[in-house]
Amino acid sequence: MRIVTVTGYKPIEMNIYNPNDKKIAFIKAAIRKKIISLIDDGLEWVLVSGQMGVELWTVEVILDLKDEYDIKVGVVPPFEGQETRWPEHYQNVFQEISLVVDFFQCLYSGEYKGPFQFKARDKWLINKSDGCLLLIDEENPGSIRFFLEEAQAESSRSEYPILTITPFDLEEIVQEFIDQNITNYEDD
Repeated sequence: MRIVTVTGYKPIEMNIYNPNDKKIAFIKAAIRKKIISLIDDGLEWVLVSGQMGVELWTVEVILDLKDEYDIKVGVVPPFEGQETRWPEHYQNVFQEISLVVDFFQCLYSGEYKGPFQFKARDKWLINKSDGCLLLIDEENPGSIRFFLEEAQAESSRSEYPILTITPFDLEEIVQEFIDQNITNYEDD
């Protein structure tokens, strides 16, 4: 896969209410591990819609990886101002990343007009990528179930790999931190 779409839960769906929650370090480590594996297999671009949570954390991971790898990241929000109702921290992160990513463009001009914009976003991201990586617990898919359904439909029509980071993968990352005696989970 040269281009992969990454998505997953919003912070509240993972019981993360503080932007300094230690769980974020584990999530980012799991994303980093999967992305590096994909880069080693030829990944060149990561696409996200810029949602708070897994997608913004993925962008932060990619920006860190740029020091070591030739990887690009594109952010394609479904509409202008998607971040305006988010907590201030995530609004600031979104604004910062929009200035430094390799590609940034809203799918629709103007603000939110209806749920069709989210469906169009999912279809666009799937059409522009060779596969996807989802942080998901398939028993509790939350808001990404709509993306997953669209990806599964595409996968049934053509070769569209759906890769996942599961709760089990996150448990393995936590165990790696414990095994390496890493006690400071904060981001640098």
